[in-house]
Amino acid sequence: MTALLLDVGNSRLKWGVLDDGGIRRTGHISQERIRDQGLQALTMKLPRRIDTVLVSNVAGNSYATRLSGVIGMHCKCDVHFARSERCGWGVTNSYRQPRRLGVDRWVAMVGAWAEMQSSCLIVNAGTAVTLDAIDDKGVHLGGQIIPGVDTMLDSLSAATGYIPLTKTAAKPSTDDMKMFGRNTSAAVREGVQNAVTGAVERATRTLQSNGYEPTIVLTGGGASRILGALDGAVLHRPNIVLQGLAHMLESDK
Repeated sequence: MTALLLDVGNSRLKWGVLDDGGIRRTGHISQERIRDQGLQALTMKLPRRIDTVLVSNVAGNSYATRLSGVIGMHCKCDVHFARSERCGWGVTNSYRQPRRLGVDRWVAMVGAWAEMQSSCLIVNAGTAVTLDAIDDKGVHLGGQIIPGVDTMLDSLSAATGYIPLTKTAAKPSTDDMKMFGRNTSAAVREGVQNAVTGAVERATRTLQSNGYEPTIVLTGGGASRILGALDGAVLHRPNIVLQGLAHMLESDK
């Protein structure tokens, strides 16, 4: 079976092709480009010879309907959408209403558990930063959602009269003392980045104080900005949602 896997986020869409047990031909496109050029900007990059399509979508129902029609015609096969479940693939959802858990978070947990089979903290650093903790039995302990780095930067500029619109640095600094900015832009940039890393570090310490030894599984477009600032066991898995989708297709629920 050859499957097209799609991870539809708020800022970008990622894809990969599951073929012969491995994820190949991965890529991504910004949602801004899709808005400007239409979904043909995506389909021109995708293969046609596909048996099935599985999607993790957080961009809303109308987007899902449009995507399903275009991708279905392009690949000439059925398009399926993953949903958050009460339990499955070794993971137990902690939400009282399981479907209210963002499907990207659920699929990422499935992917992380399939690889780790032990306690972990999945951190998805995108438009929002989500943190989800899993214990040693695959039980979701709960999570956190905070604004992403770019979201915080934009919010500060919009909500104040003196803080300029600030962009993140191209490369994270290796000098710890650089966290103390010597101009407003640097102070904002370092502050919002440390807000994210601080949240991850505190969540990790809390898990450790309660008897867990979690591995941090880091993903998302902003992962590289905080990767070097985190201590302990950290795995960078940029395609963890695609890995989760692949596991769902290949394994019994």
